[in-house]
Amino acid sequence: MKKYLVGMQKDGTVKYYYIRNLENYEIELLPTKYLAHKTKSRRSPNTVRRSAFALSFYLEYLSGKELDVTDVLRMKFTDQTEVFIDFLYWLKQGKHKEENGTTPRNETCNAYLKDVFRFYLFIEMEYQSFGSLKVLSYNQFITPNAVGVRKVIKSHSFHGYLKEEERDVKPAEQDEIVRVLQACTNCRDQLLILLIAETGFRIGEILGVDYIRDIDYENHLLKVYFRDDNENDARAKNAEYRKAKISDDTFEFLIYYLSEYRKELQCQNYLFINITGDTAGKPLKVDSVYDMFTRMEKKTNIKITPHMLRRYFANSRREAGWPLELIQKALGHKHLETTVKYLNIVDDELLDASQKYYEQQQPMYGIEKLL
Repeated sequence: MKKYLVGMQKDGTVKYYYIRNLENYEIELLPTKYLAHKTKSRRSPNTVRRSAFALSFYLEYLSGKELDVTDVLRMKFTDQTEVFIDFLYWLKQGKHKEENGTTPRNETCNAYLKDVFRFYLFIEMEYQSFGSLKVLSYNQFITPNAVGVRKVIKSHSFHGYLKEEERDVKPAEQDEIVRVLQACTNCRDQLLILLIAETGFRIGEILGVDYIRDIDYENHLLKVYFRDDNENDARAKNAEYRKAKISDDTFEFLIYYLSEYRKELQCQNYLFINITGDTAGKPLKVDSVYDMFTRMEKKTNIKITPHMLRRYFANSRREAGWPLELIQKALGHKHLETTVKYLNIVDDELLDASQKYYEQQQPMYGIEKLL
């Protein structure tokens, strides 16, 4: 039986997560204070929730070792390293679950440990007397960036993460999208699929769209704004602002959808809502979207997810000649490397590009003079 329970308490629209010890029914103060800090720092509820479960798993692990959080801070570097590597393998074996299920991905285990590390760094900042996490002893140096702004570069010494598997997520294909659209039973689901495919927005960004404030009806633009009080917990990642143009056909379909469900939409401002049942008219949530895609997969034998639609957007724009930087901006990626991972760049394509380059630049080194 688990010793620690993750709970949630609402204060208005804000969700506060906590961890309770089920043996004495007391709140675990250090991790709960950290979770409150993340909430007050405007991190998304889903992010805070994931951190809460990561910390509850870690507390379960420490309990089995008869250790507490501060004991680890007082350990030597080698002992700390052993604790965290052992924690990773404990997760990998599924010991954080009460029932045997699928083995967690290495990426998932590493993400849990990174949440634990962030917790410890918070403790170091708040309570310096507890000691330090030596496996994260930062080396830092200051360097100017391209525009002369001084930037602190940090690196840490922990190298015990599990080797992460390559994620084999293929982009949706246009014919697959068409077939799924034809199988949908309502225009809300069809519009949702069309907008993700045409904007590349994340599902949380699409679900947060306010049809009064976030749509430029004159120029056929969809806008993304960061809000931390959305009723359906939808958020724009990285607190960024973006906008995207949609096709004339999709815009006409958007107007048709607004007309079709005008009564349900009148009670609130979210573009996507529940259209049946007791919650009709309430903002649509992420879980309901994934349930819809699961139903479509059973109906058509075609697997499509919001992430696959984002990859479709990236690859179709690249094929149309968009520069990588434009695709990066459209997707809302902080790093160009992330955008490149979305693209179907294969070895043969790289070889063909190299061949064409050399054909165009054949005499660039003057090698004929060296022979």
